[in-house]
Amino acid sequence: MAFIYKPLRSNILTIIFLLLGSLSSFAQNSFTDYQKSFSRVSKAFINREETLKKEFEDKGFNWPVKHMYIRSFKYDSELQVWVKNKPTDTFMLFKSYKVCALAGTMGPKRMEGDYQVPEGFYYINEFNANSQYHLSLGLNYPNPSDKLLADPMKPGGEIYIHGSCVTTGCIPILDNKIEELYVLSSHAKGSGQDFIPVHIFPAKYDEKKSAEYLERLHETDATLKAFENNLKRVYDFFEENRRLPVIAISPEGKYVFY
Repeated sequence: MAFIYKPLRSNILTIIFLLLGSLSSFAQNSFTDYQKSFSRVSKAFINREETLKKEFEDKGFNWPVKHMYIRSFKYDSELQVWVKNKPTDTFMLFKSYKVCALAGTMGPKRMEGDYQVPEGFYYINEFNANSQYHLSLGLNYPNPSDKLLADPMKPGGEIYIHGSCVTTGCIPILDNKIEELYVLSSHAKGSGQDFIPVHIFPAKYDEKKSAEYLERLHETDATLKAFENNLKRVYDFFEENRRLPVIAISPEGKYVFY
């Protein structure tokens, strides 16, 4: 019996692993295929995918994208896309997009109708293929920190990265750019990255003009200075390591990092 049992056990395990691998591959491919079932997304893949693939190859990245990190800077009107091939790799900058419109001022979003672009640490939680702004990627605002610090009754919501060039608190990057970002994000999620991080900072802390602007702003608002300097710790960590720290939230709603 021992002689028969071992091969059988080995074969059964092999079959299980193959099935699991097939199911995982199916789940990943099905998300991208589902997105392509929408007309605008299908056209975006047709118009943008080959160019993106070539840009990846030129920079030495594997296609399709496996791991993405997005960060945006309000004062600098810039959105950056960072990628890596494996979880253990460090991130490398793939591309920067111009944010073409800005609502509100520096500082976090704290209530519905304040026209503020949020500041803090979010992730993509929605793929909107039928957006009134061409295509859009939703952010999980309000996040757990916002729920503690924003207006408890009307914190606001529906914050997106989207096409067009109008905003009341979102991040618009024009239609052709959101097509690229949508294709990249679809591939990343289809490859298994369920939570694509999106970090929104007030400005580039190490850019002279931006830093001077923040310094002037913070001279009159100690609370804002404390909040945005706390965000800076994640910015500094990433600049030094090209990795993301573990981000948690204290009972008071403050971001803490590990």
